[in-house]
Amino acid sequence: MSKSAFARSLFAGTALVCAFAMPAQAADKKTFVFGSDAKPTASAVVGNGVYNAASGFGVEGTAPQLQKQSANGAFYYSVDVPEGNYKVTVTFGGDQASETTVKAELRRLMLERVKVPAKGSVTKTFIVNVRTPVYPGGKVKLKVPREVEGEARAWDARITLEFNGTPAVRAITVEPVTVPTLYVLGDSTVCDQSGEPYASWGQMFPRFFKPTVAVANHGESGESTFSSKGANRFDKIISLIKPGDYFIVQFGHNDQKSKDADAEQKYKAILIDWANQVKAKGGTAVIVSPMHRNRFEGGKVNETLGNYPQMAKEAAAESGAIFIDLHEKSRVLYETLGPKGTMALFMHNEDYSKKDGTHHGPYGAYELAKIVAQGLRDAKAPVASEIVADLPGYDPSKPLLEKDFKVPPSAAFTTERPLGVNQEQ
Repeated sequence: MSKSAFARSLFAGTALVCAFAMPAQAADKKTFVFGSDAKPTASAVVGNGVYNAASGFGVEGTAPQLQKQSANGAFYYSVDVPEGNYKVTVTFGGDQASETTVKAELRRLMLERVKVPAKGSVTKTFIVNVRTPVYPGGKVKLKVPREVEGEARAWDARITLEFNGTPAVRAITVEPVTVPTLYVLGDSTVCDQSGEPYASWGQMFPRFFKPTVAVANHGESGESTFSSKGANRFDKIISLIKPGDYFIVQFGHNDQKSKDADAEQKYKAILIDWANQVKAKGGTAVIVSPMHRNRFEGGKVNETLGNYPQMAKEAAAESGAIFIDLHEKSRVLYETLGPKGTMALFMHNEDYSKKDGTHHGPYGAYELAKIVAQGLRDAKAPVASEIVADLPGYDPSKPLLEKDFKVPPSAAFTTERPLGVNQEQ
């Protein structure tokens, strides 16, 4: 069977049917069209089957994986691009009714459940940040093998889009764009987790912003302020910060485990230093206190993070950074749901025989991201005007219930634990 015949058979019955022509097009804007009647034009390429380095675009994965993903209603599409921010415009729709959720790079939630009737068409736009480890004068020290293998999509010069649900795609356009960027830095409770059933609030954050800003999540599992500084993660961010950008930072869970007698003060000093550097470059610093762990006694959340939430608050006050009290707001959220309901916020399998007391699942990450977005509103940060209209004022005492959380899971699952924190089994 030829490649084109294989691609047509692979996606038979869906709106994504692939061909292999590639006319010339502008280097800074790439449009891919799909469908059995799609035709190449001067400005559009008919999407090919499997990604390869020669073409620089296509469906990610090998044939057996693709058949499995297609059967499950999910697939990946990748396009080679330089580091930067990109406006991605997707036209959804097909012969049958569809409902498509889009994630980008390493499961960053972009669009949620875009519904299109049979024969219909809906166009949506979102912003994706693409990065590489290199910056002028240095390079981020990626964790091997975690970041260079399992989390490679977070660092390659490529946009990867993950389509979940019952996806139907007519066209994808990718073009570079200059927009304010929200740089996020933190630990495993913040970073882009590579697979289900784990998730962190940083990878849910893009869903809550209009296509007028980018979210660049530089957090990583197992990191503290000390190790993140040593791995050049902040140096990478500060090399990119420009006026109008934001730096949002949350640490504490791993700093707390330091045996250094001065660990708390060093944590505070690093946060202040980072905030001052961001301010000097015309950016806005936002310090977020670490959320509670899932520890209850008598219906009340136990304090497990010592003085670190207070140190974060003091660092914000002394540096003039915006402060978001995720520590207190997460307490309200957890106590509202109670010990049993709070378990649903954290990573767990179906029967709760495997669960986690620190790391969240998609539902919990989604609710925590709302708290951080609301924190920007409460602080009257200018970027708060770019929060999507379908996120009303968020009160953690009135959370979404797990039964009402409908974001479909990613195709990627993992049994690898996030680094740095002991888990409850």
